[in-house]
Amino acid sequence: MRRSTLLTGFYLTITLLFSAALSANQTLANGDKAAITQTIEQYFYGSSHSDADALAQAFNPDARLYLEKADTPLWQVSTKEYLSWHKDTNKGRNNGRIGRILQIDGNDSLANVKAEILLPGKKQRYIDMFLLKKIEDKWQIISKSAAGSDSNTNGQRILFILSSAHFHGDSDLPTGVSFAEIVNAYDEFITAGYSVDFVSPNGGALPLAYINTSEPTQKKYLYNADFMYAIGNTLTPAQVKAENYRAVHYVGGTNAMYGVADNTELQRISMEIYEQHNGIISAVCHGTAGIAHLQLQNGDYLVKGKRISGYPDEYENPQRPYFKQFPFHITKTIEQRGGTFLFSPRGEVHVEVDGRIVTGQNYQSSAPVAKAMIKILQAQQHH
Repeated sequence: MRRSTLLTGFYLTITLLFSAALSANQTLANGDKAAITQTIEQYFYGSSHSDADALAQAFNPDARLYLEKADTPLWQVSTKEYLSWHKDTNKGRNNGRIGRILQIDGNDSLANVKAEILLPGKKQRYIDMFLLKKIEDKWQIISKSAAGSDSNTNGQRILFILSSAHFHGDSDLPTGVSFAEIVNAYDEFITAGYSVDFVSPNGGALPLAYINTSEPTQKKYLYNADFMYAIGNTLTPAQVKAENYRAVHYVGGTNAMYGVADNTELQRISMEIYEQHNGIISAVCHGTAGIAHLQLQNGDYLVKGKRISGYPDEYENPQRPYFKQFPFHITKTIEQRGGTFLFSPRGEVHVEVDGRIVTGQNYQSSAPVAKAMIKILQAQQHH
């Protein structure tokens, strides 16, 4: 049985408050949530590939659509009319639409879904709002509304890799993902037009740490419902398709020491993105632990011969109980793998860019790491 300390109790209270906030509207059973997701995915595929049959599976025949049209405040369209727009001559041909679910909320018979539709070629972004009803054990769209806006989104996606660990090893010492490291990098990518997905070993809600609501960027995203839904519903490795991503970014917080570096599925995803899709591997602070064991197809460690930064062993306190739980030490392991570990004085920004590997020392380096990645991605795009 775990011994609770005052500090542990405080952090557990914060964790439980966030877990409650994230799950407050999630009353859907997992099976229903999966079925709703499948219905919306049918819509995404049907609308992006002119597949009227797939769309007919997603919509109830009596569904109503409320769309945008010049000089028409409320443009109502029937399912039959909407399906008629998707011609067989274009069936299976991708028209460039990219769909992603932002939120799902509901109960055992009724659900709301908020989705993002990107049209990078037209520099447009739509928000689709769906109402679904479970009819004869099948989830169907009974209403859809959409609103569009100009956007710089480019359709390219970055995968943030985060730990699911709530405690240091087998101890009662609480830990979590650094909220600042998430949002500082996330904001750079979103501003530059990239989309970000989150994956963790266990999927679902993350334990969060180091939250400062007086800091503008952190406050901005803490109260952003779409962002917090994503943090509360991270993907599992099995849900990730490596070919969809241009880069991976390992986020720190001391919980990054647990369950990430030795996760074979996360290793596979990262190396597939890096070796097969010319992608970037990046990490910041304790997130650098996540890349320590990565190996190339030839058996060499990824960090061999590379300049790497992260949170150095020298700045840890070896007398503290948390440090004694670490399964390995970042600096020592990177150097054993043939890498050169570099860092600066505490609190200073330090970023290393070595080919398509970008690493940073601390949370202050999170935004600069993202900027360095964006520079590489933009250079790749122009070649």
